[in-house]
Amino acid sequence: MADDCLFCKIVTGEIPASIVYRDDRIVAFNDINPQAPLHALVVPTRHIATLNALSADDDALVGEVVRRAGIIAKDKGFEAHGYRTVFNTNAAAGQTVFHIHLHLLAGRKFTWPPG
Repeated sequence: MADDCLFCKIVTGEIPASIVYRDDRIVAFNDINPQAPLHALVVPTRHIATLNALSADDDALVGEVVRRAGIIAKDKGFEAHGYRTVFNTNAAAGQTVFHIHLHLLAGRKFTWPPG
């Protein structure tokens, strides 16, 4: 855990969040500034700052994060209609919290390319 990381503090319960899913490797919670009717963030419990910091040892963990997003979308009724998953990496791409996280968005029409 990183002492100054907002998401690490959510993972440990130091900061409250609207938890959607939790196990020993992954936590998913609702975004406090939702951009869609469903906007959850799916994070590993272990602190990893950006996708650039991943190693081959993290392949299974990232796969679990992506798979869990799909399960949450299905559980919330968005499997057939569709949903978007996004990882932002570094500030120029929109990453504001430096703990990898997958944005799960659903419940509205999305355009391409994104902004």
